[in-house]
Amino acid sequence: MVSSSPLTASEIATALAELPGWAIDRQALTCTLAFTDFREAFTFMGRVAFEAEELNHHPEWTNSYNRVHFRLSTHDAGDRVTRKDVELAHRIRRLAAQR
Repeated sequence: MVSSSPLTASEIATALAELPGWAIDRQALTCTLAFTDFREAFTFMGRVAFEAEELNHHPEWTNSYNRVHFRLSTHDAGDRVTRKDVELAHRIRRLAAQR
């Protein structure tokens, strides 16, 4: 089980070093990915949904045509970044690299 304890600023900085394209914004990990079109973006969201469900950790995300924006924080940790968020970000990154 991945920890739900909030990470320190140093731990977040270390995690971001391994997550190109991700940033910290108002105590959440954020990233926006662009796709060829709506279908590709929506298909990607479906793939992420299976990963999120496996982790029992569901992202806050929005989709606008070919863009998907992620905002990851953990409600049970006071809406702060935890290892669960970092793990989901890594999984999202791996899925994005496979497209």
